[in-house]
Amino acid sequence: MSSGLPVAKVHATPETQPYWDGLAEDRLVLPRCDSCGFVIWYPRPLCPSCHSSGVSWFEASGRGRIYSFTIVRKGQGRWRECSPYVLAYVELDEGPRVLTNVVTDDVDSLAVDDVVTLSVDHRDDADEPALTMRFTPT
Repeated sequence: MSSGLPVAKVHATPETQPYWDGLAEDRLVLPRCDSCGFVIWYPRPLCPSCHSSGVSWFEASGRGRIYSFTIVRKGQGRWRECSPYVLAYVELDEGPRVLTNVVTDDVDSLAVDDVVTLSVDHRDDADEPALTMRFTPT
């Protein structure tokens, strides 16, 4: 998918590599604590809930609901050309809230609690991989 929004270059670390590998395959892969079951966002090697170092990766559903959002009508810098666009917190079905974009042709039709699904934004024309997790209304 190409939304026309700016896309971030991948800066993977050993702790985040499974997440980026999943996005490259249009999948949302997240870490989960082996001790308490807490689903971790942003990917890291320790559970922020119980501080366990036992963390395993799993494929998440890629579904969620809009928790909060704003419509940006006058973006800055390279985002200026993309306006209007939606900046949102999406609460994933697995629990974490992620800051992301909701991509739609009708920004004014969105509402809190709308169901959204993962839509990975790829840019293959770059020297380095460029991927961004985004969502679209279902």
